[in-house]
Amino acid sequence: MAFQRRRHHYCRQRFRLMIPVISGIAASLLVLFSLLTFLAPSPNDTVYLHSPSSFNVEKGDAIGTIVFRVPSSGRELDYHLWSSKNSEHFHGCSDASSKFLNAEVNTKPNRYLGIATSGGLNQQRTGITDAVVAARILNATLVVPKLDQKSFWKDSSNFSEIFDVDWFISYLSKDVRIIKQLPRKGGKILNAYSMRVPRKCNERCYISRILPVLMKKHAVQLNKFDYRLSNRLDTEYQKLRCRVNYHALRFTNPIPAMGKKLVQRMRMNSKHYIALHLRFEPDMLAFSGCDYGGGEKEQKELGAIRRRWKTLHKSNPDKARRQGKCPLTPEEVGLMLRALGYGSDVHIYVASGEVYGGEETLAPLKALFPNFHSKDTIATKEELEPFSKFSSRMAALDFIVCDESDVFVTNNNGNMAKILAGRRRYFGHKPTIRPNAKKLYRLFLSRSNLTWEDFASSVRTFQKGFMGKPKEVRPGRGGFHENPSTCICEKAKIEKNSSAIKYEKDNATKKSTTNNGLDVVDDSEWPDIDDNEDHSDEKGMFNETISDYDTINSEDNELEEILSD
Repeated sequence: MAFQRRRHHYCRQRFRLMIPVISGIAASLLVLFSLLTFLAPSPNDTVYLHSPSSFNVEKGDAIGTIVFRVPSSGRELDYHLWSSKNSEHFHGCSDASSKFLNAEVNTKPNRYLGIATSGGLNQQRTGITDAVVAARILNATLVVPKLDQKSFWKDSSNFSEIFDVDWFISYLSKDVRIIKQLPRKGGKILNAYSMRVPRKCNERCYISRILPVLMKKHAVQLNKFDYRLSNRLDTEYQKLRCRVNYHALRFTNPIPAMGKKLVQRMRMNSKHYIALHLRFEPDMLAFSGCDYGGGEKEQKELGAIRRRWKTLHKSNPDKARRQGKCPLTPEEVGLMLRALGYGSDVHIYVASGEVYGGEETLAPLKALFPNFHSKDTIATKEELEPFSKFSSRMAALDFIVCDESDVFVTNNNGNMAKILAGRRRYFGHKPTIRPNAKKLYRLFLSRSNLTWEDFASSVRTFQKGFMGKPKEVRPGRGGFHENPSTCICEKAKIEKNSSAIKYEKDNATKKSTTNNGLDVVDDSEWPDIDDNEDHSDEKGMFNETISDYDTINSEDNELEEILSD
């Protein structure tokens, strides 16, 4: 009995001695667990993907195959996230030379040229720009262009309701004589002879085709005037294009006033913001003929839309995807941006029309970038009411916010994307990201076999040359409105007699084709869309937006209107 008492006492003593040890181990485990919890990504920052083309992003304790875990924070990489390296050495330069005659000397009497634009706001903008140059080529007086009021976009606005017409006339007064309407002859307004000019018509084409009619009729109106002027022109004409597009075309006061408010509200949210021009409308997706991962339901819905046009032949979705002709999905755009180094805390402004699939389609992008904005979320209905009934004015608001953004991103190769890309190059090479869709295609397809680090590294490699940096596209490649190389000058410093001398050199006149260590995109990615030939037949010639998809002929007017923006 005494033995049992001593044994019990001994066990209690031993247990008391063990308590500090057990407490120490428990505390160590608790600290270790806390440390692991702190270092591990939040469940809200973990992206679970089921298939490369899925629209769905699930979080937290979702059941599915984890493809990769997207870190919440961005990374400072070997390039500037919010500015283009070496951009300070480049600037827009579009002044006319002394050889460019004043409009008073150049303009011939009794020659009046009018044009009727086509498509959405930005397609019409290209038409207006080219019309000024066409009038100069013909030594004619330009009548203020007519805007398209009957197309798919159904906007009744005239020129003076979108653009400052008085500024337009005065700014270009030394280049082209411009009047608001045709003069009177015999008490009546002069009637203009209507005709069309072939797409991509060059100087010789205008002089041989339009000038004889103009001299005979005295007034000519060129209808459906979109991409009716050659991509390649004499340097003086190209610089005139830049003066029109980047200086003479200013929105009427209410538009920039509201646009400025939207920009200020984005700046209140964050020092920097990204603007995304997202084209993912049902009609556009149906037209592209691509597969977006929606399965049988998607094929049925988009197929029904496609059947509205008999001229749309059956396409090969895989082939179109391989050729980079399919716009990226919202999810793919988000993953591309995160891979480039933009964190989940970045604020993003999205300019888009009706998105196919609605909130379900946008959910992955919003999961990757929760700070998601649009003009409808940062402005009241009352503020937007004066603009909301006019598609061009609403598009103009998006244009301003996108143009003022620190980074502009597009998932498409449409008119707005191209116009903004050129404009941002001209005004300081602000970062402008267009996806290298041809190479990203395979990456998105195989991402289930990649770690996030491998995926992100590949994205950064493929996007070199597609970030809006100086010299990344060789002069003359792509459309002029997207790559106005003739109007981009370089300021370089040369040491001479211990003092720095600055000089300007026009990029378009450079003979060297070496990239000098800069990211120059492979020419195979940029179609050489124009030449100096006189195109005698318009058949089979498309505007640049349509030719990107290569699926319809030029007779499909409604499709052109849908795709223009």
